[in-house]
Amino acid sequence: MSVEKYDLVILGGGTAGYVSAIRASQLGKKVALVEKSLLGGTCLHKGCIPTKALLKSAEVMHTVKNSSEFGVDINDFKLNFSRVQERKHEVVNQMFNGVKHLMDHNKIDVFNGTGRLLGPSIFSPQSGTVSVEFEDGESELIPNNNVLICTGSQPMELPFLPFDHNIVLSSDDILNLEHLPSSIAIVGGGVIGLEFASLLVDFGVDVSVIEAGERILPTESKSVAKVLKQELTERGVMFYENTQLGEENIIIDENKITITLNDASITFDKALVSIGRKPNTDDIGLNNTKIKLTDKNHITVNEYQQTEDKHIYAAGDCIGKLQLAHVGSKEGITAIEHMFESSPLPVDYLKMPRCVYSKPEVASIGKNIEQAKAENIKARAVKVPFKAIGKAVIEETGNQSGFCEVVIDQENDTVLGLNMIGPHVTELINEVSLFQFMNGSTLELGLTTHAHPSLSEVLMELGLKVENRSIHV
Repeated sequence: MSVEKYDLVILGGGTAGYVSAIRASQLGKKVALVEKSLLGGTCLHKGCIPTKALLKSAEVMHTVKNSSEFGVDINDFKLNFSRVQERKHEVVNQMFNGVKHLMDHNKIDVFNGTGRLLGPSIFSPQSGTVSVEFEDGESELIPNNNVLICTGSQPMELPFLPFDHNIVLSSDDILNLEHLPSSIAIVGGGVIGLEFASLLVDFGVDVSVIEAGERILPTESKSVAKVLKQELTERGVMFYENTQLGEENIIIDENKITITLNDASITFDKALVSIGRKPNTDDIGLNNTKIKLTDKNHITVNEYQQTEDKHIYAAGDCIGKLQLAHVGSKEGITAIEHMFESSPLPVDYLKMPRCVYSKPEVASIGKNIEQAKAENIKARAVKVPFKAIGKAVIEETGNQSGFCEVVIDQENDTVLGLNMIGPHVTELINEVSLFQFMNGSTLELGLTTHAHPSLSEVLMELGLKVENRSIHV
């Protein structure tokens, strides 16, 4: 039994957890990290990295299919899905080994087991001592001065359509398919569902997306959602919006699932349920603390990620803000710096970039025009199409309907947000993130010289257009 006291114990070794551990080590603190599975968490093993590896293979497949548009005629090609999965594992393993090296390099003690918070005891007058239970049934206590909870989230299932991991799949399950289905129903038209729709249709799967709400991508602008739907439809995806499912709509046998949609029964090989994620806050000992939960079981924190127990903080998916890896990292670093009195700025969620890695890609930051108007802000939107940008025309063939749009507060000419859909916008959004962080003006954006030809010229043209000085639009 260990009685060595740590400055900080972190529950969860996902992106928020391991990044926070490194930051605390940089501040000279003695850190322990508890992870029951693999370092890197959902993002590395079941989310960001493996899905983007699959999306890259799908992008290559799409390029090869359309190579004649670029003057390259290919007579025969095929998809080697086992190699696609093998490459995905290679990418994940390389990143995983990198994270393990970072833990060693920063002298962070990693405990591979299930961590739970304890109440006050002989080891500590305050709650938060962490009990680690190992696979062999042994356990160890880790006394500490501070705790950071980064326990993440897991896929949410529908009560009438629970995961059976065979026909009804979670996003975890679908990443590990050995063979592609010939058809799939994707229940949920949010970010996860649309990324899988994009890659699967490029792999030749018949894809149908079923969305209970009035439209796909409800958190993004209507114009972005419209373009993405149009592009995916042209590639073969079927959409059923404003379509709520119930037990009566579904029949599952051992090999198929049949769903009634618009009075027609359609049979699919698989169904992917991608309706969101729920926090991993059960059975981690929160009942032994003063920590409060929201009605959706997310941990309640203040602007510095601090819970009701002032020495216990939380970051990442378990607090239910923007469930994005880079946001979890930012929350974790903010928590660490507040915990150890380094005076951080609170996380500004309106300055956090949001991305969808579909084809075409979607990226945004801040408010869109619908959100601004819903808040009674006197706002206007200014848009530049990608077809006005030479590099975008070079990159893409066919329908070039992508655009970049900025939302301006007309009362004070400040930028409320920016959204875009088109080639490589998940990279372009980082210039916008810096622009917003520095409180830049649209004129400054427009007057910044951008290399030609480059996709980022769209931002220069956008800044100029706001000032009625655009050159190419």
